Amino acid sequence: MMQNFLLLGLPYLALIVCVVGSIQRYRLRRFTYSALSSQFLEDRQLAWGSIPWHVGILTLLLGHVFALGLPGLWASLTANTAFLYSVEVIGVAASVLAIVGLVLLAVRRLTTGRVQAVTTVIDLALLGLLLVQIVLGLTVAMQYPWGASWSTGTVAPYLWSVLTLRPDPTFVVDMPALMHAHLALAWVMVGLVPFSRLVHVFSLPFQYLFRPPQVVVWANARRQMAALRRHTTEPTRRYFLRGAAGLAAGGSLLAIGTADKLGRFFLGPRVSEEQKAELMEKRLLRLRQTTREKELELERNRQEYIRVARLGELDEQKGKYFIDYEMRPSLAFRDASGLPILISAKCTHLGCTVGSQLDAAGRILCPCHVSYFDIRTGQPNDGAPAKAPLPHLGWVLMDSAGQIVASQRPGRPVQGDFDFEQLDQLDGLDVYIGKGMEEQA
Repeated sequence: MMQNFLLLGLPYLALIVCVVGSIQRYRLRRFTYSALSSQFLEDRQLAWGSIPWHVGILTLLLGHVFALGLPGLWASLTANTAFLYSVEVIGVAASVLAIVGLVLLAVRRLTTGRVQAVTTVIDLALLGLLLVQIVLGLTVAMQYPWGASWSTGTVAPYLWSVLTLRPDPTFVVDMPALMHAHLALAWVMVGLVPFSRLVHVFSLPFQYLFRPPQVVVWANARRQMAALRRHTTEPTRRYFLRGAAGLAAGGSLLAIGTADKLGRFFLGPRVSEEQKAELMEKRLLRLRQTTREKELELERNRQEYIRVARLGELDEQKGKYFIDYEMRPSLAFRDASGLPILISAKCTHLGCTVGSQLDAAGRILCPCHVSYFDIRTGQPNDGAPAKAPLPHLGWVLMDSAGQIVASQRPGRPVQGDFDFEQLDQLDGLDVYIGKGMEEQA
């Protein structure tokens, strides 16, 4: 329930509060639509904090907007290793720069009397939230590297699904709790925009870049009065009414569309009796599938051994998938000596299923975020997003009569009375996994 709220309810709550609150603040307190600069109160410490803060945060925001706004183009760019390395280094450097600047700005607000006098509780809370958010992002980057690459297939489609009113949390639901906290805090800060200094992002003076040159003419009071008499308020009123009508029409359409989508999302779609029957049939089918899976899991857990394959069917280069006692994917290979190698196929980074084909170095690849695992040791390659090794599983060789010929637990020598020089004669034996023989993480 909490996960659904953080990934589905909180985003829409934050967006609604941001839009409605920002409009209402502009209507009622238009002159507060600014950053309320305190430079005239104290500017010596401000320069040391403001410059690194703005350079760092703008770099991070531009990177996030580009990656999440154009995920296809960004994915093609990060496919280049040099570009990916550069982006990661720049991101970490910008995070550190922003943290340093933010800490200096916080110290300035807490130690300078003049600035304290105009500092509100929301200002201090905002500084704390910004600091926590950047630290969270930096921690995610250090714990789960190459986020510039894997975010285009996880976070980007999730955000687009939210913004297009077709929320799909499956893209991020299996991500670590640290990433969920980073996303949730981002939505919280979106909701705080109308009540804090963040609202000044909507009042950037872009019009100064495109306005025509101004000619300042000094005039006496008589000329000013004559100019005022020549000016009529009718065009101004007419333009105001046109603009108000356009805004009202656009706002009405937006409100109707948003209310319709939100109503369908929270109340559910209106369906006919036939559609209800089809929906119930699909739910019943899924329930039956879940029941069969649980029955299979129960049956497997009652068995002391589970068959994987015939030893002669296993290959040195291409693994054979099977399901272990925990209903997780695993792979079975045959080593150079002819004995089995059983290893988990669930990546230790974010849980993707790894590939079954070995490369020239004897490694299998997780295609989600590019981690290579050595099947002999289970260890990932240096610099991979995955840090923990893939665990091995123990195996048992049985003959047609159900007698154990050989067995091996992970990290222990092979047990059994057979001739290693005649392993080709064992091709007819069956490979099993045994309960409690898996490698402990």
